[in-house]
Amino acid sequence: MHGKEISENVEEYLETIYKMSFNSGVAKTTAISKDLNIAPGSVTQMLKKLEKKGYVKYYQYKGVKLTDKGYKIAEKIVRKHRLLETFLFDVLDIKKEHLHEQACAMEHSLSDEAERKLCHLLKQPDQCPDDHNIIPACHFKLSSCDECLEIEDIADLSKRITNLVSIADMQTNQKGKIKFIRGSDKIFEKLLEKDITLESEVELISKTPFDGSIKVNVDGKEKIIDKDTSFNVFVERYFEENFIS
Repeated sequence: MHGKEISENVEEYLETIYKMSFNSGVAKTTAISKDLNIAPGSVTQMLKKLEKKGYVKYYQYKGVKLTDKGYKIAEKIVRKHRLLETFLFDVLDIKKEHLHEQACAMEHSLSDEAERKLCHLLKQPDQCPDDHNIIPACHFKLSSCDECLEIEDIADLSKRITNLVSIADMQTNQKGKIKFIRGSDKIFEKLLEKDITLESEVELISKTPFDGSIKVNVDGKEKIIDKDTSFNVFVERYFEENFIS
């Protein structure tokens, strides 16, 4: 479990950078300082340490972005946090205003095995109740939740090499190959009706503010994917080194 190898402090930094840079690709030092309530000078020192460890790329006066290595760790913590919020709300009936703080206190000690069992218990949720953000896919090398349910021992599961992002979280003109589909057979059926399957390469054309649907290009043809389905279809996420000018 990576929690024993990486300090909670490092995980908190990576998680914060993940949330702040998810759409823009970069997190500002001042914003990180304000969110973590740590002096800007101390934040800058920490970011430089994280860069030496290969977790981030630090650009003086411009900000910081996660590397593939840092993204993997951050996303895992975010996934655990959002699963815990769902558990606290749906199962324990904890009030929404208390979810974030309690999940923060629990996320660092939740083992990979407990995370997996929690996902099974909650029937593979796709959004957290606190802010309705998408719950990231797990890091196991699987193409569907049914595959996971068929395997009893977590030791028999291998880790995914590449990171994933949901179609709903893709950026305009971003391309990716579908590697994981979460949820029931209904999701697969909806996609098959549109000739979309695992390994299909999709390019995001646009997002519709009105209903949250997603327009994508698949094999030269435009397809519309509804909001709920887009939360559960994940493509490989490719990282670009030079995106800050």
